[in-house]
Amino acid sequence: MTDVGTGRTNRRSRERRVRAINSWLLGAAVVVGAFQLFLLPLILLPHDPMWGWSLLAPVLLTTPFWSLIHEAIHGTLIRRREVNDLCGRALAVLYGSPFAMLKIGHLLHHRYSRTRERTEIYDPATSSWAKTAPGYYLRLCGGLYLLEVAALPLAALPVAAIRGLGRRVDAPDSVAGLLFERIAQAKVLRQFRADAAAIVVLYAAAFLAYGGYCWMLLAALGGRAFVISLSDNAYHYGTDLDAPLEALNLRLPRLLEQAALSFNLHGVHHRHPGLRWYELREEFLDEGGHYDLGWAAAAARQFRGPIELG
Repeated sequence: MTDVGTGRTNRRSRERRVRAINSWLLGAAVVVGAFQLFLLPLILLPHDPMWGWSLLAPVLLTTPFWSLIHEAIHGTLIRRREVNDLCGRALAVLYGSPFAMLKIGHLLHHRYSRTRERTEIYDPATSSWAKTAPGYYLRLCGGLYLLEVAALPLAALPVAAIRGLGRRVDAPDSVAGLLFERIAQAKVLRQFRADAAAIVVLYAAAFLAYGGYCWMLLAALGGRAFVISLSDNAYHYGTDLDAPLEALNLRLPRLLEQAALSFNLHGVHHRHPGLRWYELREEFLDEGGHYDLGWAAAAARQFRGPIELG
């Protein structure tokens, strides 16, 4: 009984520490977002344009920022679901794409990874490397994030039009049709529209605040787009097809792993999507602690380009 009681006490103590860490990370993300969008252009840039170099910090923090949104998507950022979702929506507004779309898209990724969703694969019976490569490299070098942002105009469309677009883009090798169909659901669409409006207002105000320096904000968002898009399929490139649980565990220095909220242990996450970020390393060690590749090597090998369906 003593061991059981001690174990429960330790778990509660650990959960309190993690809640405090998550709260601190949420606050830090909001502060960094406020700095990037308003504090820098309104306070620092008028004194010295060299402050624009500080925008490198939000770009370099893209992965930790996305990892917080990722935790909210899986309902593991905050224990209370309604608070978790509100925090996720707020972070997604700062990110520039509605939380509803990010959540639906990511959960579809878990369900259809390496089946309907296999970004780098092309079928030589219907396409070729030369035809596939331009779209592939565009997506790899920033296009994924641009697609997430480009979905904002969906908020202005009626339900019938969204569903019609979904039917038009539906394909066996894409989840786009499923994504549009789920966004068209009444409750989801209300949240999507509210968050899209908040994003438009927030970023319009930010670009006004930057004025003649708005190219700096565009460059920072371009950096975010590159990091997000480069990282997205690095955990799946070249892995077995028709295996939704297939993903790579990529080696990172422990400090960077902690900063990324263990997102590099992606194979563990795909097999156990309900685990919180701080539980992934324990499971990784229990499974044998095997890394498939280093993170940088996995990211770089994607530049080999599309892979023929074999």
